Amino acid sequence: MTAGHNGIGATPDPAGTTFRLWAPARSRVSVVIEGRSTPLQAEADGYFSGHVPGARPGTRYQFQLDDLPMPLADPASRWQPDGPAGPSVVTDAGFAWTDHDWRGVGAEGQVFYEVHIGTFTPQGTWSAAAERLEALRDLGITVLQMMPIAAFTGNYGWGYDTVLHYAPSQLYGTPDDLRRFIDHAHNLGLGVVLDVVYNHVGIGDQFAAFSPDYFSDKHKIEWGATFNYDGPNSPAVRDFVTRNAAYWISDFHFDGLRLDATQALFDDGTPHIIADIAGAARAAAGDRQIYIVAENHPQDRRLVDAPDRGGYGLDALASDDFHHTARVALTGHNDFYYRDYDGSARELLAAAKFGYLYQGQRSDMRDQAYGTASLDLKPWNFMHFLENHDQVANSAHGLRMDRLSTPGKVRALTALLLLAPQTPCLFHGQEFGASSPFFYFAGYEGANAAAVAEGRASNLRNFLGVSDPAMTAALADPAAPRTLATSKLDWSEWERHAGVVAMHRDLLRLRKGEPAIAQQGRGARLDGAVLAEEAFFLRYFAADGGDDRLLFLNLGRDRPMGSIADPLTAPPKARHWEAIWSSEHPDYGGSGRYPSDMSQFWMLPGNSALLFAAQT
Repeated sequence: MTAGHNGIGATPDPAGTTFRLWAPARSRVSVVIEGRSTPLQAEADGYFSGHVPGARPGTRYQFQLDDLPMPLADPASRWQPDGPAGPSVVTDAGFAWTDHDWRGVGAEGQVFYEVHIGTFTPQGTWSAAAERLEALRDLGITVLQMMPIAAFTGNYGWGYDTVLHYAPSQLYGTPDDLRRFIDHAHNLGLGVVLDVVYNHVGIGDQFAAFSPDYFSDKHKIEWGATFNYDGPNSPAVRDFVTRNAAYWISDFHFDGLRLDATQALFDDGTPHIIADIAGAARAAAGDRQIYIVAENHPQDRRLVDAPDRGGYGLDALASDDFHHTARVALTGHNDFYYRDYDGSARELLAAAKFGYLYQGQRSDMRDQAYGTASLDLKPWNFMHFLENHDQVANSAHGLRMDRLSTPGKVRALTALLLLAPQTPCLFHGQEFGASSPFFYFAGYEGANAAAVAEGRASNLRNFLGVSDPAMTAALADPAAPRTLATSKLDWSEWERHAGVVAMHRDLLRLRKGEPAIAQQGRGARLDGAVLAEEAFFLRYFAADGGDDRLLFLNLGRDRPMGSIADPLTAPPKARHWEAIWSSEHPDYGGSGRYPSDMSQFWMLPGNSALLFAAQT
């Protein structure tokens, strides 16, 4: 039996279907099928269950709770073809998988690609998205990070306002369409990791109708009700969530999870719910490797520490620090949550060497210590990015970085992202310089739409430019269909922006093919130094000695390089430095490569990155 059908929801068998749910606030529960009601029997600890002969996969059902006026969807529904407010559907998890030789996704050597299925293609479906996977594989992507796809209220949205955690959204296709997508990805050599939201639920959820104990009255978060992981009746809530984590791994063959806003997963008990989620997911994977990455604003290293060291056993933490300093370097603006960053060469170098910039020292924005000591973590314990869904949308016009900065700076920092030792993550369309914005969109109506629009505007007004009333008035309406439509990728730009694609492809080949770069953290090591406020270099020491690489970044004006009084720039014995890659190559839209013989006077071009190899 699959993890998803072991305990809750609808489990079909040859004779019918067993229905089981947790509703301790209710004295009577019935399952309603085609107008006929079948009472379920009360079990211990607030569960109800019963077998209905003749209920098959495809049967639509709802639960009647006491004398409530309307029956409700199953909280553990596997399929909601009419949306969360409609009836649930009995499903059969059987599928003709062809990925039997797929071994999963390890922690090292990955290149991630974040994708929102609804805007990735004009159709916004898993079937359409599958047609783009081969090109991503050929580019050098190894893992897709899919934004949340569990059912949510509204005609479109980001997916973070999940209301039915087990049901893939009907907006993107059927559950088997999702399985076919993942099966196809695996056969191409691509992993697929799912973004899941276990810190709050969205508008329209009905969990409280089954039990108010689904939610905590001790812990509060800004997005609404948070799950009860440590209060009365919490074991059933923990079971609901940990089963869900296992379900995505077992029933859909996802290769791991991205845990949203883990700082809001409150649990005063032991083991922590994050550790239990990770344990359940890994158990469901069996001998297949899975990858678990967390968003965690306090930058708490415990999430990636091993359980025997008091940690939660995750693989990586997404590093906002790298994004924030790079964003300041690109735009020159450091208001609101960018206040603690100056975008200097010193910060960029430190991020490449150490992952997090804040590891327990004072943050001025917070006026307190921020982060935890993490100097001993491995490079792959950090995920770096220049764009993601939040950070693109957190500009007044949802603009991507190449619309906010100069092409040369974008190319140079892309080189840093893709050649630094941390795990890089691209946001969909970044690889071809997509011109489409990416807005926050939520297809609500009426009062809900107005409340979401005001909440979004209120948050963005923390940026000084958006506090201008004229700019606030110009913000895109999250509920407007045009906001979704303009956020969709235009795939004709893949060909029109061929230089951007070529740059990403070449950098990813270097990342994989250059041993001194590919082996970072596994015998090879990294060092570097600042040359000027806007220029620095990284030295990649090869594990076997000699075959080193040297990466220069200059985000300022042209810099004369007569001599560099730093032994890190000295070539290995009996070798010399030879330039092998430049971000200013005309093929990438650059202004041309300068002569760069380090044995003579040379010029480091402004707004560029330059990679040297130690040659005999």
